[in-house]
Amino acid sequence: MKLDSLDINVFNTAAEASKSVAQEIAKTIRKAEEEHRKCVLGLATGSTPKSVYAELIRLHKEEGLSFRNVVTFNLDEYYPMSPATLQSYHKFMYDHLFSEIDIMRENIHIPDGTLKEDAITSFCDAYETQIDALGGLDIQLLGIGRTGHIGFNEPGSQRKSKTRLITLDRLTKIDAASDFFGAEYVPSRAITMGVGTILKAKRIILLAWGEGKANIIQKTVEGPITEHIPATYLQEHPNTSVYLDAASSSELTPYATPWLVRSVEWTEFLIKKAVVWLSLKTGKPILKLTDSHYAENGLGNLLSEKDGAYNINIVVFNQLQKTITGWPGGKPNEPDTYRPERALPMPKRSLIFSPHPDDDVISMGGTFKRLVDQGHEVHVAYQTSGNIAVFNDYVLQLVDLFDEINNQQHLPDSDLISKVKSDLAKQDPGESDSELIRTLKGLIRKCEARSGCRFVGIPEENAHFLNLPFYETGRIKKNPISKADLDITVALLRKLKPHQIFAAGDLSDPHGTHRVCLELIVLALEECKNDAWLKECYVWLYRGAWQEWPVEEIDMAVPLSPGEVFSKRKAIFKHQSQKDAPLFPGPDNREFWQRAEDRNSNTAHLYDQLGLAEYEAIEGFKRYLSNN
Repeated sequence: MKLDSLDINVFNTAAEASKSVAQEIAKTIRKAEEEHRKCVLGLATGSTPKSVYAELIRLHKEEGLSFRNVVTFNLDEYYPMSPATLQSYHKFMYDHLFSEIDIMRENIHIPDGTLKEDAITSFCDAYETQIDALGGLDIQLLGIGRTGHIGFNEPGSQRKSKTRLITLDRLTKIDAASDFFGAEYVPSRAITMGVGTILKAKRIILLAWGEGKANIIQKTVEGPITEHIPATYLQEHPNTSVYLDAASSSELTPYATPWLVRSVEWTEFLIKKAVVWLSLKTGKPILKLTDSHYAENGLGNLLSEKDGAYNINIVVFNQLQKTITGWPGGKPNEPDTYRPERALPMPKRSLIFSPHPDDDVISMGGTFKRLVDQGHEVHVAYQTSGNIAVFNDYVLQLVDLFDEINNQQHLPDSDLISKVKSDLAKQDPGESDSELIRTLKGLIRKCEARSGCRFVGIPEENAHFLNLPFYETGRIKKNPISKADLDITVALLRKLKPHQIFAAGDLSDPHGTHRVCLELIVLALEECKNDAWLKECYVWLYRGAWQEWPVEEIDMAVPLSPGEVFSKRKAIFKHQSQKDAPLFPGPDNREFWQRAEDRNSNTAHLYDQLGLAEYEAIEGFKRYLSNN
């Protein structure tokens, strides 16, 4: 699809998009080989291109793609940065691509983060010269940052800028915090190719995945060209393609409001989406929308197809009204035809999957307590230990407490306390924790989760700590999903045989754990697809820590009173290690309770604006339907 000056390619998943990009790169490499010349590639780092590199490795190992005629130039590197450091882009490229293919080592070029500062300018000039001497870049692969940076060209970068040392934007450092175990350890500077260097490439491919990139992609593709969003310069390039998954494309006009740019098939969901949009755009409650509102805002064809505003309004209003329930486990002894959950069985066995030890109370703490109070058998499965998200200072506070207790009670000195203090003292900033420290941090979060469970009223035996193996690397980079991860998840499902499952559909957490945890649940449900219990099980997806469901996507809206909002806040406060300043805040640096309350109150406000009942807050859920 051509949108303005850019070629836009949208795929259902990032994996599908990545395969397509890898195939194009492979075709370019083979063509250069046939022409007996070097293929020159500009490469990017970060989570976005990982799946492209994985597919290139597969093509090399399984289909004979050779990289011996390939020369690469990486976009950037932190400064200062040793190549052996965990967060180094040099290490990233060898870990994710170079060590698995037959590229000649002398053909690999990555900015040098070990240079003395007075040598950087000459190095950058030479970098430009080397690219030009090879005839320029055949393909430049790009990701995009939340500030709209490409490479490390931050807001303010000029159209003709070249390879240089640059100071990183504050938001860029916050976004990189998860890789460095804290924003304070992120280098303040980096060496980057310039915008002008990038724009000289014969072909540019920009990649973006996930909901978190949707807003900046919309500005990049549809907004004006501005130095404040350097990625918008790509609109001037004659051969740039943007590869997106469904989530990252969601704010582009053809996907957010397709009726404004083309004829559409008016499905039930699209009608609801359009009416919600129209109501919020005009500031009119749904039942007060008139034929004129539809006609004057690009919805005339819907008006004529459905025979007038009145008929459309009533249908959509009723759809939204039916999502609201104070009985998330179903209301007993009441007709349930128009309720999101079934009345029977009662009580239900409810299983809440929580990727980290606090996601349950952050994202659905009000619903969690409501299920317990209404008599359901509620279980929580904490999928990972969350052990990388605890500050060292917090561990030291607890160690000091036990040290003081030992001293006051005249107990012998603890070897454990000495070992903990020694391990922390030896740890360099941004370095992975020792196994002992990881264990302690995991126990801290486990105890906090138990406290949260006690607060909402479930027995200790209903809290299941899965400690899925994929997570236990001690680093941000996790292992691939293994059979062991799947077996643990399937075993719990078959043991409990739940009537309803709640799982995190909040996929914008900064290090991707939520996405992996949901993928595991989907795989486990597929494994159980022939089990009798699953045919009677509803699966609900929650959000809250990082984003919220749009109103039109909510299938169950659980309203919360002011008292329930405050109770939810107290449940979140049980997770003291995450209070005040989360270790991995992502793009939102507020505390988790503040984010959750804001999102829940905003959802309630939107329902109110649409003309429905006014509530203090609402927790929204989307039903996952592929297996039931």
